[in-house]
Order: sequence, then structure tokens, then C-alpha cells
Amino acid sequence: MAITRKVSNQISEGSWIRKMFEEGARLKQRFGADAVSDLSLGNPDLDPPAAVLEAMQKVASQHPKHCHAYMPNSGFPATREWVAEDLKQRLDLPFNANLVVMTAGAAGAINVLLKVILEPMDEVIVIAPYFPEYRFYIDNHGGKLVVAKAGKDFGLDLEEIEKHLTKKTRAIIINSPNNPSGRMLRADGLKDLAELLQWGALRTGRAIYLISDEPYRSLLYDGLQYASPASFYENTIVVYSYSKEYSIAGERIGYLAIHPEAQDGKELFDGATFVNRTLGFVNASAFMQRVIVEAGHVDVDFSPYKERRDLVLTGLEEAGYNVVKPDGTFYVFPQTPTQDDTLFVRALQKKRVLVTPGTGFAWPGHMRISLCSDKSVIERALPVFKEIFGEFTKGDHG
Repeated sequence: MAITRKVSNQISEGSWIRKMFEEGARLKQRFGADAVSDLSLGNPDLDPPAAVLEAMQKVASQHPKHCHAYMPNSGFPATREWVAEDLKQRLDLPFNANLVVMTAGAAGAINVLLKVILEPMDEVIVIAPYFPEYRFYIDNHGGKLVVAKAGKDFGLDLEEIEKHLTKKTRAIIINSPNNPSGRMLRADGLKDLAELLQWGALRTGRAIYLISDEPYRSLLYDGLQYASPASFYENTIVVYSYSKEYSIAGERIGYLAIHPEAQDGKELFDGATFVNRTLGFVNASAFMQRVIVEAGHVDVDFSPYKERRDLVLTGLEEAGYNVVKPDGTFYVFPQTPTQDDTLFVRALQKKRVLVTPGTGFAWPGHMRISLCSDKSVIERALPVFKEIFGEFTKGDHG
């Protein structure tokens, strides 16, 4: 065998998100794109904001000396200073450039962080439902994934988290607004979580880092304001990607930012700067780092996603589904009428409607519907959701 058993097993376990994407491509090739409602992949379909596109054109037309050369491994000082100032304004905390490392997206940032902080078999708590790639990121760096279940309406269950705190706990990853549920963690819950983690650190004698994965923090609806754990917990490390906000997922540009009061903050920065190179990411794109600064603060119109969310919610509720209203992101995560969500998803697939089973997010009995498709695709899918729901509730699928 050319590849290790471990990698082979991981491929077979695989990501349901990717599996459904590949199935969608197969069905589109067979039946035509207009005959398939692919609501499986969270790939932003809005055009990038005009200010970002203009910044790309402007930066591409400039040719300052060494603009395409190597840079400090943490990124251009000017870009890091811009990010630090942005965070300072958002959170009223004294961030500076020496707390920011530019990375190849949020995935790059999380892998860098885990490489820096994990000793072999250190534990990392994730809150289910969770983005499935976390499991592989943690394994990449010798850690052990520990799953704590979310509470009511996908909020925090502090008793559940406390149950999983041990002497080996090194970090907890939270993702708010959450992929797949779309729920944003509230300030009161984050404050209570901070107190719990402080207690846990005192009990174990080692820092517990909170990795705040925030790619959807600007993608909120209904007038909600983002609540950041950094406002309550000094050992927070903010991870961000511009992929979702600016619809530039393929550009792989993001950062990690260490809380100004984090324990051993300078060591974390030095370690992340070194690991950013040795993991092979080397640097975040020089071009995109300059684009971010050139674009400045951009107001993005997310109303198409909200319109689609409301359309899906109305259709699902009328059909009888139980669904928690998402606060943000471009996902809806309804309960399936059977605990065997994979069976339900396959029934939808036979009608050429593709979604991702909740099992892929460690939350069976649900399915994730992506809103990254034209409104007409959603409208075509809604009668199928109603039809298949009716079949299962009548017992036609046993």
C-alpha cells in the first residue's frame, strides 16, 4: 500500500461535506445542473464586495520593490498592524502587531496553533455539532479529540464541558456562529465558560487555551452583534478567515491573534511564527495581505443569505420540520424525522436534492442545508423536502 493505514482510514471515514459535493458533481454531469438542487457545500456564491475587487486590481497594478519577495514568517508588519488595530477597535483590547500571525486561512491558523501548544495526547475539547475537519487537525499534531455536546438550541452546556475537563485538557475550540447550526454563542454563556476554564486551569496547573474560530462573525442576521470570548477570557486565541465575509474562499487568507493578556503570549507568537514556516504554509499570500489593507473596512450586504434563510425556514416549518432558527452563517440545520439522518439524506438524493447529514458533524438526526445556491435552486428543492418528510412520517421508509 502506497499510503499509511491511518491516512487510508481517514479517507474512508472522510468528510460527509466532500462526499456530498462529489455526489453533486456526478449527478449534475448525468442529469444537468438545472435538474439538481445541490445544497451541500458552504462555498460562498455572492460576488466579492466591489471594494475588495478594486483593491485586488489596484494591488496587482502596483510593483513596489520586493513586493513578491519573502517576508517575515508572521506576515507583513503593515498587514499585522492593520489587523491588530481592527481587533483593538472591535474588542477594546490592546492588540498589537506582535500578537498577530497571518496564515493560509483559518484552517492554516488552527493547525499552526495546535502544533505549537499540544504535547502528545493532550486533549482538545470541541462542541458538537462541530466542523468535522477539527478531528483531523487535532490528530495531525498528536492531540486527542474530546467531544462535549451542545446544550439546548445549540448553546453551551457548561456541565457537559466541565465533565470533560481533565489534567490533559490543553484547549477548547468554539465556533460561533456555528457551522452547521448557525447559532451564535451569547455573552452570558461565554462569560460563564471563561470562569469554568479559569477554574480548570487553576485545578490542573496549566493554561487552557480557547481557540475561537470566527469565520462567520460578520455574517449575522436580525440585528445581532457578535459576542467574542476574547472579551471575557484572557487565554483566547482568535482565528479568522476572510473567506466567508468577502466570498474569497479560494484565496486562503486569514490570521491568528493572541489575546494581549494571554499566558506566555510572546512564546505563542514566536512558536506560531516558526511553525507557520515549518508546516509548509510558509506565509499567507503576499498579494492578499496587501489587498486586505488596501480594501480597508468593507460593509458587506448579506441580505441574499438572509432572504434564502427565511425562505428555507418558512418552507421547512410549513412541511412540519423542527428547526432552530440560525443567527448567522449560511446554513440551516433542521431535525430529520428519523434518527437515521443518512437514510433520510439518501432519500432526498434520489430526488436529486443534496444536503449533508448531521452525522458528519457528530449530531445525528439532523441535516445541514447550505444557502450558497441561487434562490431558484432552493425553491426547486422545497417541495422535495416536504414530500420526503411526508413519506418518513407516514412510515413509508420503515
